[in-house]
Amino acid sequence: MKFVKCITIPEKCRKCGMCLSVNICYSVEGCVGCLSCYYACPYEAKKVVEDDSPRRWVKIRIDGESYEVPERITVKSALEFLGFKIGIYPGEGKIQAPCGTGGCWTCAVLVDGELVRSCITPVRDGMSIETDTSKVPPLRIVHGPEAHPVGGKATPWWEKKVKGYVEVAIWVAGCNLRCPQCQNYHVTYDNVSAPMSPEEAAKLITYERRRYGVRGLAISGGEPTLNRRWLIRYFRELRRLNPDKEARLHLDSNGTLLTPDYIDELVEAGCNNIGIEPKGLRVETFMKISGIRDRALAERYLRTSWEAVKYVVDHYKDKVILGIGIPYNSAFMSLEEVREIGERICSIDPEIQVCVLDYFPTFRRRDIRRPSVREMLKVKKVLNEAGLKYVIVQTWIGHIGP
Repeated sequence: MKFVKCITIPEKCRKCGMCLSVNICYSVEGCVGCLSCYYACPYEAKKVVEDDSPRRWVKIRIDGESYEVPERITVKSALEFLGFKIGIYPGEGKIQAPCGTGGCWTCAVLVDGELVRSCITPVRDGMSIETDTSKVPPLRIVHGPEAHPVGGKATPWWEKKVKGYVEVAIWVAGCNLRCPQCQNYHVTYDNVSAPMSPEEAAKLITYERRRYGVRGLAISGGEPTLNRRWLIRYFRELRRLNPDKEARLHLDSNGTLLTPDYIDELVEAGCNNIGIEPKGLRVETFMKISGIRDRALAERYLRTSWEAVKYVVDHYKDKVILGIGIPYNSAFMSLEEVREIGERICSIDPEIQVCVLDYFPTFRRRDIRRPSVREMLKVKKVLNEAGLKYVIVQTWIGHIGP
C-alpha cells in the first residue's frame, strides 16, 4: 500500500482561513493522507507527497472480526487495505465514499458506537468499526435555509418573473466533482458544521416555506445525491410536511449519480421538480469543468447525467418539472458545443427548460473572465436556433428569458 501525506507550500498559502474554519484537519497527530485539505484549498497551497516514514501496526475490529492495519491512515483506507470494496455509486461497495472531504457523511460507519466519517477519521489502536449503519439516522452537513428570489435550474420560468421570493432552499456539503471554478466552495468543502438528520432539515425548510409563502422547496449543494439514504428520507419527510399539490419539492443536481432506480425512488419519495446540470457534451469539456482526471469515470458521470435527463422525460414528463443547467464560459466551452448541447436537448424534448449559468472567476479558477450580458444573449440565441423554446441565461444583471 502506498502512503501519502499533505504538506503546505508556504509561497502559495494566502492565509485565507479555509483550512482553519471550513475544511479542517481531523488527524492532528500526523497526516493520514485523506487529501481533504488538498481538494479544498482555494490557492492550491497543499501538495501530496509520498510518506515512507516507519509505521507500526494497530489492532482494530470490523463487524466483529479482528484485523491489523498500518497506523496513520483513515478508517476508509483501512477498509480498502483489508479488501473491502469502496464505491462511488450507491450499492457498488461495502460503503459508498463519493466526496472524500467529510461533508456528505455518505461513507459514515460506527466507531465504538458513534457515527463518524470514514474518509477523514484516523484509524487508531483498539477501535471497533461497524459498517452497517442502517439502524441509525443518516446525517449530512446542511447550510440554510434561505429564501431565494430566482430559484434554481428547474424553477419554472414563469415563477422566476414573479417579484419577491419564489423558493426557499438548503445547500448540502460534499461533492463528487472537483470543479476548479466551484461557485459554492465554502459549502461544498465544509467538514466542520454540525450535521443534521433529514427530518431536521425538512422541518427547517418547511418552516421557511410557510414564513415566505412560496411554492418551491429546493435542495442544492455541493451535490445532494451523494448520500442517497439521507436524501430519500429527506424528500419523504418533506412530502409529509408539505402534502399540498402546489408544493414543488426541488432537487438541483449534477446528475452524475442519477441512475434510473435512484430517480424512481426520488419520485416515489415526493420529488417532483428536478434540475440536472450535465456540465458539457464532450468528455474533454466535462473533465475541464469538473476537475475529474480519470477519463473512464468522467465518461460514466457524463453519460449518467444525460441518460438521467432522458429518463425523466420518458417516464415522468407528467409528474416532474425538469430543467437543465448548462455551465458556460468561453474558457472551457465553445459556442459550437453550446449548439450541439441545444440539439441534443431538443432531440429529447424541445420544451425542456434550459438555464445557462455564466461561470465566473472563483475558487481555483480566478483567471477566467465572467461572460458579458451580450455574450450570454448570444448563447441564448444559439440555443433558441437549435430549437429550444424555453432558454434562460444567467447574467451579472439578472436572469434573462425565456
